[in-house]
Amino acid sequence: MKTMRIAALCAALAGAASAHAQTATLKIAHFLPSTSNAQANVIEPWCEQLRQESGDRLKCQIYPSMQLGGTPARLADMARNGVADIVWTAPAYSAGKFPRVEALELPFVLPYGGKAGNEIIWSFYEQYAREDFKDYKVLAVHGDGGTSLHTRSRPVRTLADLSGLKLRASSRTAAKTLEVLGATPVSMPPAQMTEAISKGVVDGALAAWEVVPAAKLDEVTRYHNTTSNEQSALSYTVLTLLMNQRKFDGLPADLREIIERNSGKALSERFAAAFDKTIELAQAATPAEGLVDIDANAYAELRKASDAAVEQWIAEAGDKGLDGRALVDGVRTLAGGAR
Repeated sequence: MKTMRIAALCAALAGAASAHAQTATLKIAHFLPSTSNAQANVIEPWCEQLRQESGDRLKCQIYPSMQLGGTPARLADMARNGVADIVWTAPAYSAGKFPRVEALELPFVLPYGGKAGNEIIWSFYEQYAREDFKDYKVLAVHGDGGTSLHTRSRPVRTLADLSGLKLRASSRTAAKTLEVLGATPVSMPPAQMTEAISKGVVDGALAAWEVVPAAKLDEVTRYHNTTSNEQSALSYTVLTLLMNQRKFDGLPADLREIIERNSGKALSERFAAAFDKTIELAQAATPAEGLVDIDANAYAELRKASDAAVEQWIAEAGDKGLDGRALVDGVRTLAGGAR
């Protein structure tokens, strides 16, 4: 009997030692180049932190620019199906799969800025949008700081200036916003918009300032809209770092704890801070004559015209069994009613 107890104890200790020695390499995929702000300033430092805190037992292998194949629209499925362990993506690229979070991307509901928008985005995710991500381990939810208009040949100062322009849109929601404002939206991911502008396929893009250096948007556009601190963003793109739930659950408890401790709201805030810094640098590098302000009257006119896109989204959400108005009201309440 004593011999059996000793054997059982040895087996338990061996199992614990084996679990402690287990290592994991996390395959991370995203849609931007390796030099992008998200990879260089957030994902890589985050991976290094995981490595150090785990004593080299957690490592990352990063696949930028869709190197694992597929398109940005497939990234969420790649994480869910285990093609990648983790993906950084915009839920809006997978049209219709994350319906609740779309409320954050409606016109003039969130303030400009990574940090300013992030508090609202994270709170909205926790209160209203968890169901959207039930198939994933959510590591971060953040925003792009708000999108602005970047045009090649003519500046946009008023609602009338948008008429006839063909503009890249990052999502279905952004496309509807441009449409009700009189422009013609053309949906495409960041990797395609620079070439499309240079070839004259589109006249410009509705895009975040953060992506301007990474996509070299400044090389093909001349005019870039700016706004005051009192003005909410024309549009927003929500971004997420999503992990395959089975991969997470299969890790030893101590490795799961390291990932948990360095993710969630804390990681979302790291993204927000990095985006704000990149936005500031991108705007500072833009010639003053290329910065185009939207004055208060033009802003009010744009806001009023965009209400049609909000009402249309609310109606479509109802068709999906969602209370769209409650979701929009939820965003605006969290944003302090900013309009």
